[in-house]
Amino acid sequence: MAFKSAYLQGVYDTVCKRNPNEPEFLQAVREVLESLEPVVEKRPDLVKAGVIDRMVEPERLIQFRVPWVDDTGAVRVNRGFRVQFNSAIGPYKGGLRFHPSVCASVIKFLGFEQTFKNSLTGLPMGGGKGGSDFDPKGKSEGEIMRFCQSFMTELMKHIGPDTDVPAGDMGVGSREIGYMYGQFHRLSNTNSCVLTGKRISSGGSLTRTEATGYGLLYFVEEMLKTIKNDSVKGKTIVVSGSGNVAIYAVEKAQELGGKVVAMYDSNGYIYDKDGIKLDVVKQIKEVERGRIKEYAERVPGAEYHEGCKGIWGIKCDIALPCATQNEIDAESAQKLVDNGVMAVAEGANMPSTPEAIEIFQKNGVLFGPAKASNAGGVAVSGLEMSQNSMRYSWTFEEVDAKLKEIMVNIFHNSYNASKEFGDEGNLVMGANIAGFMKVADAMMWQGVAY
Repeated sequence: MAFKSAYLQGVYDTVCKRNPNEPEFLQAVREVLESLEPVVEKRPDLVKAGVIDRMVEPERLIQFRVPWVDDTGAVRVNRGFRVQFNSAIGPYKGGLRFHPSVCASVIKFLGFEQTFKNSLTGLPMGGGKGGSDFDPKGKSEGEIMRFCQSFMTELMKHIGPDTDVPAGDMGVGSREIGYMYGQFHRLSNTNSCVLTGKRISSGGSLTRTEATGYGLLYFVEEMLKTIKNDSVKGKTIVVSGSGNVAIYAVEKAQELGGKVVAMYDSNGYIYDKDGIKLDVVKQIKEVERGRIKEYAERVPGAEYHEGCKGIWGIKCDIALPCATQNEIDAESAQKLVDNGVMAVAEGANMPSTPEAIEIFQKNGVLFGPAKASNAGGVAVSGLEMSQNSMRYSWTFEEVDAKLKEIMVNIFHNSYNASKEFGDEGNLVMGANIAGFMKVADAMMWQGVAY
């Protein structure tokens, strides 16, 4: 589909020409540019200053070799990445992902999205992302430690508390953050805040573990209250994934009175018509690091099904994709619509394809895009940076209250932008515009340097 604006079409064509084999990045750029059609009409000064041309090009992309030794003594080599996409409003901020799918396209799409997500939080953070094609799954503790130490030995040359502050993401939890932070500490002889997601004993923030999942539900609750005069209470909910985001989305959904009936991991999904027993899931995934199918072996009446796609055929009121990009395609979206879903909110990064989003919007389904609805994690990472700077810690309740306030504000800023630019309730457009405008104004003020 062509853009109405010849300028935006030209920007996108240039991005395609420069990045021909990067589908994830091109998908993310196109989605944002489509939302900016009304902005281009109202703000010709942004066009003249080339703000959008600059914004779709990362400030720098770093790729490096990560050699490490496995338990057999064999030398292994992975690729490491860090994209520092935009620092107009603050230091680069964004997670590190360890997964075989990691490549330049995935890291650039995540860094591009992170720029707008961080802007939406209202905190002074630019956009970045990084990671490696290393897979922690099946590796020993020693192998993971040696890989993380090698990765940080190179990464530390490019980060700092006022430059770039990474966090965790898929495949990077407290264990991996600890090994990387320990290596940085050892080599730099400082306790600088160069990573967030640290343990409390090393300067971490309370609520960080729960932040993305909790924030997702705070966003959903505000979306339902404002647009539908409704709430999560009494709703049947499907959550994809069974990692950190999914687990704490389930926890908060249950606290708000919802009934979560399904979750999955990369092998298959569980269905429990009586509601997921979260203590069992936490034991399997957080303590034993097992597979989700074990849930069905322990909970009478629960079902396990091989494969992940079938989860979207389960009848539900709210769907929360919390696993990975493009997990909901057009077919899955249509199944959700046919089964009466009223709201979908993204807990993962770009988990719905453009075709799926179009189906949701055409059928009146409330849709919370990732850059708005899953911003809770980076919001609390920003709060962790603040606490480290002050050499002070807030209580769990204080951080949780700040998180809720940020997520409520993100919803209203996105919703208000959708009204201002002529498509009330289109939160994809609203979030893109609201996030874009803050970065664009900073870039205009600072001149062509940014």
